[in-house]
Amino acid sequence: MSPRCMNCHPAGDVPLQGDDSHLHAMGPKRGLDGKGVYATKCSNCHQETNIAGLHMPPGNPEWHLPPAAMKMVFQGKSAHELAKQLVDKKQNGNKDIKKLIEHADDGLVLAGWDPGEGRTLPPVTHAEFKKAWIIWLRSGAYAPKK
Repeated sequence: MSPRCMNCHPAGDVPLQGDDSHLHAMGPKRGLDGKGVYATKCSNCHQETNIAGLHMPPGNPEWHLPPAAMKMVFQGKSAHELAKQLVDKKQNGNKDIKKLIEHADDGLVLAGWDPGEGRTLPPVTHAEFKKAWIIWLRSGAYAPKK
């Protein structure tokens, strides 16, 4: 539920930003492919690497939200709902356990631990996250009660 994760997995079609997960100031829309629409394509501001300076746009060559057909919403989900969604192939991009483990090293996932100046890091290191993620997946992906 870290803002580094939640901001790119919003309930709506506008990404969130900041440690308080407010609506993105530029008002971009998800678009079908998750990369924005018209003049508000993600890559117009989010370059291949972080832009130097306090609260400047973080960067990654693949910057985008999940596509419109599979939004993978984290915002507003209970731990139970999120756990169920993460392992549901119909909602997670048809990822099995092996692909979900590999996803922990996806460039955009890793970008959460390199958010640019002025942003809080997730509460655990990437190594701690990946270890817990693998243990959770391999031990049955328990979904806590609602």
